[in-house]
Amino acid sequence: MKPANAMLSALPTTIFSVMSALAVEHDAVNLGQGFPDTEGPADLIDVAAAALRDGRNQYPPLAGVPELRMAVASANLRFCGIEVDPATEVVVTCGATEAITASLMALVNPGDEVVVFEPLYDTYLPVLRMLGAVVRPVRLLPPDWSVPRAELAAAVGPRTKAILLNTPMNPTGKVFTRAELEFIADLMTRHDVYAVCDEVYEHLTFAPVRHVALMSLPGMKARTIRIGSAGKSFSMTGWKVGYVTAPAPLAALVAKAHQLLTFTVAPNLQRAVAVGLEKDGAYFLQLSESMRRSRDMLVRGLRDAGFDVLPCDGSYFVIADFAPLGFAGDDVAFCQAMTRRLGVTGIPVSAFYDPDSAPGPRTLVRFAFCKRPEVISEAVRRLRGVGELQG
Repeated sequence: MKPANAMLSALPTTIFSVMSALAVEHDAVNLGQGFPDTEGPADLIDVAAAALRDGRNQYPPLAGVPELRMAVASANLRFCGIEVDPATEVVVTCGATEAITASLMALVNPGDEVVVFEPLYDTYLPVLRMLGAVVRPVRLLPPDWSVPRAELAAAVGPRTKAILLNTPMNPTGKVFTRAELEFIADLMTRHDVYAVCDEVYEHLTFAPVRHVALMSLPGMKARTIRIGSAGKSFSMTGWKVGYVTAPAPLAALVAKAHQLLTFTVAPNLQRAVAVGLEKDGAYFLQLSESMRRSRDMLVRGLRDAGFDVLPCDGSYFVIADFAPLGFAGDDVAFCQAMTRRLGVTGIPVSAFYDPDSAPGPRTLVRFAFCKRPEVISEAVRRLRGVGELQG
C-alpha cells in the first residue's frame, strides 16, 4: 500500500510515554509527567456539573461562549494591563496545545522562518514542520537559561515570521525577565515579526519573580498571540480548555484554524472556567504559594541526595544535574536506572532538544513537583540511594 504521512510515521513514541510505562512496570513514583495529582477547585466542578443540566449542550459559538470570552478579556486587564475586546480578540480552544497549533497555522506559510528557544516543549517542532516552517533554534544555556542576545539577534532576519516563546518555561522553570522581553520586542519591531506566546503557567511563578506578558509591552499587542490554559490555572488538565488572545485580524485567522481542528469546546467546561477566571486574587496567590512549597520540598530532597539543582522561578518543573553523582551514562540511561532501581521517574532533558541539531546537555533530568506532599516525600526517600547508581 502507499505510505501514509512520512513525518508522522517517523515520529517515535514520546519519551513521556516510554518513561510512564516504565514507571508503571516498576511501581515508581512518577515525577515525569506534568499534571497535578489532586483535583482543582470544587466550586468549578459544581458549576460544570450543573451546566450540563440547563439545556445548553449543543454546539456553542465557534470562538467560545460569551461568558468565557468576557472573563478572558477581564483577566487580561486585571493581571497584565492588556485591554481586549472579548467579541473579536479572544478564541477558546481545546486546550493550549490546540491553541499553539491554531496560532501557528494562522501565521505560518511554507518556508517562513520561526525562531524557537531550546530546550522546548515537544509539540512545537512537529507542528512547525507539518506547516512547512523553517525552524531556527536559539539555545538557552544552564544554569540560568538567560537569553543569548547575540545568538538571538543573528537568528532573526528578513525571513523570520514569528518567535515562539514559552514563559514561564517548560522544561526549565525559567521566567523571562522584562529586560529579555524588551530585547525580543525590539527585534520584533525592527524585523516585522510576530510572537506566539505560550503562557500557560502565567499564574505559577514564585515570589519575588512575577510573570510579564510580552503582549503588555508597548507596541506588542498588534504583533502578539497570547495563549492561556485553564488546565494549569485551575489544576484541571483533563478539561482541555485553552484561550487565545490576539488582535482581531489574527484572532479571526486563529478561529478559522480552530474550526478546522476541533470547531468548539464543551460548553459546560467553558462556563466553569469563566467562573474560575473571575476568582479573587487570593486564589491565584494560594495556587502559586502551594506550588512553591512543593518545589522547595523537592529541591531540598534532590540536593540532599547529591544533585545540583538549577534555578526554578515558575511552572511545574525543576531541573537537576546528576553529574556530581558520578553516573557514567547519559540522561536517558540515568532516568531508566533511577526508575528501575530506585522507583522514581523523571524525564531526560535531552528529549526537549531538536534531534536534528547538536545534542543538548546529557546530565540533566526534569522532575515535576505538582504532586501531593506525601508523594514528593516518598520520592525523596527513595532518592537517598541515588549515589549508588552506576552507568
